[in-house]
Amino acid sequence: MFQGMDLYFKRHDGQAVTCEDFFASMRDANDAKLSNFLLWYSQAGTPRVKVTSSYNPDTKMYHLKFSQEVPPTPGQPVKEPMFIPVAVGLLNSSGKDIPLTSLYHNGLLETVTKDGQPVSTTVLQVKKEEEEFVFSDIAERPIPSLLRGYSAPIRLDSDLTEDDLFFLLAHDSDEFNRWEAGQGLGRKLMLGLVADIHQNKPLALNPKFVDGLRRILCDSNLDKEFIAKAITLPGEGEIMDLMEVADPDAVHAVRCFIKKELALQLKEELLSTVENNRSTEPYVFNHENMARRALKNIALAYLTSLDNEEMTNLALHEYKSASNMTEQFAALAALAQNPGQVRDDVLLDFYKKWEHDFLVVNKWLALQGMSDIPGNVVNVQNLLKHPAFDLRNPNKVYSLIGGFCGSPVNFHAKDGSGYQFLGDIVLQLDKLNPQVASRMVSAFSRWRRYDESRQALAKPIIEETFPIASTCLSAVTHNRAL
Repeated sequence: MFQGMDLYFKRHDGQAVTCEDFFASMRDANDAKLSNFLLWYSQAGTPRVKVTSSYNPDTKMYHLKFSQEVPPTPGQPVKEPMFIPVAVGLLNSSGKDIPLTSLYHNGLLETVTKDGQPVSTTVLQVKKEEEEFVFSDIAERPIPSLLRGYSAPIRLDSDLTEDDLFFLLAHDSDEFNRWEAGQGLGRKLMLGLVADIHQNKPLALNPKFVDGLRRILCDSNLDKEFIAKAITLPGEGEIMDLMEVADPDAVHAVRCFIKKELALQLKEELLSTVENNRSTEPYVFNHENMARRALKNIALAYLTSLDNEEMTNLALHEYKSASNMTEQFAALAALAQNPGQVRDDVLLDFYKKWEHDFLVVNKWLALQGMSDIPGNVVNVQNLLKHPAFDLRNPNKVYSLIGGFCGSPVNFHAKDGSGYQFLGDIVLQLDKLNPQVASRMVSAFSRWRRYDESRQALAKPIIEETFPIASTCLSAVTHNRAL
C-alpha cells in the first residue's frame, strides 16, 4: 500500500485526479492484476460473501469455498462479481498459526511464501461468483481466521461454529478477528439471555466467554487499546437492532447482568489492570498513554458496576488522585452509574471544578442525560433549571436532551414519561430554534421498532405535537419496514 501511495503522490502531486488514477498507481506499484477492482467505485451495495470449509484427513487437504453476491439496488438490478481480497490464516489445535507455503486455485499450484519463507496470513483474491481455494499438507483440521485486518468491507457469513468463535477469541493472532469473534459471541449471548428473560428462565453466563475475555485481559503482548475494545460489550442499541421487536428493558437487564458477572469472575484481573495502569508521570498525549488510560477506565467501569463499598472507594480514589481530566471524568462516569449520595456529591464536585469550561460542562450534562439509573427523566427535568443549562444553546440541548434520548431504558420507559418529556421540550424548542427542534424529533424515527404499548404511547405525541414530523416519520419508518 505504501508503495502505491508513494507512486500516487509522485505522479499526481498538485493535480486534480480521478479514482482511476489512484487505482493505476496502486496497480503499477505492486505489479498486480486488479482487473475488476474498479467495480468498487461503480457498483452500489455491500457485497455478501459466504464461506464454507471442509477438511479431508486422508489427503490432508483443507478447502475454502467462497460465494459472493452484491444485492441489487435501484438502477443496478444486476451486479457483476467484485474483486474481494480476503486475508486468511489457519490455526492449529494449539491456537498457533499454521505456516503456509502454497495453495491450489483453479487447479493450479500457487506459492504464497514471502522471500522464500512461509507466511501466517495470505490474501485470497475472490473475483468470481464462486471460488475455491485448497491448502495442502495441513496435518489437522484447522480453524480458519477469515478477513484478517478487515481486508475488505464486506458482510461475511461463514460456517464457523460457536466453539470455533470461542477458540478464535482466545487464540487468534489477528486482533481484528479476535475482537470480531468476541463481539459476535457477545451479541449471540445477549440475544440468548434476552430470550431467557422472556421465558422466565434464570440467567447464566457461558464460562467460555469469561475465559476468552480473561485470556485477552491477561495477555501482556497485546496492545492495551485493543484489550480495552475487546472487553467492551456490544451496545444495547446494537442488540435491539437485531430483534424483531426491540425490548429495551430486557436488553438493559441482560447487559447489566453480564457486566456484573464479568466483574465478579474477573475481579482480580480487573483490579490488577487498574493498579498496573495508573498514571505515574505527567499527562502525555500519545498512543501508549491513551491506550493505558482506556484500559484502566474500562476496568474501573466494570468493577464499579458491582456497587459495593470497596469498589466505590476505589473509584473515589481514582477520581481524587487523577492527574488529568480524562481519568477524572472516567472515574466520575463509573461512579455516576450507581444512584446515591456518592454519585450526587461527586457530580457536584466535578461541576464546581470545571464550571468555567463550557466544553467540559457539556460533557457533564451529557453524562447525566444518558444515565441509565431508574427514573432519570426526573433528574434531567431538574437539570433544565440548572445554571449550566440553557435551552437557547444548541450544544447544551444536544448534550442533555440528546443524551437522554440515547438512553433506551429511560427514553423508552414503559410509562411513556420519556416520550412525554421530549414532546414538551420540542414544543419549547420549536419557538426558539426550529432546526434544533427537528433534530430532537429524530429520536422518534424508529418508534415502530418497539412493542405495541410503547407505540401507543409514542404515536399520539408524534401526531398531536409534531403534525409535520409525524407524516415524515410515518413514511420513513413504513418504507424502511421498521
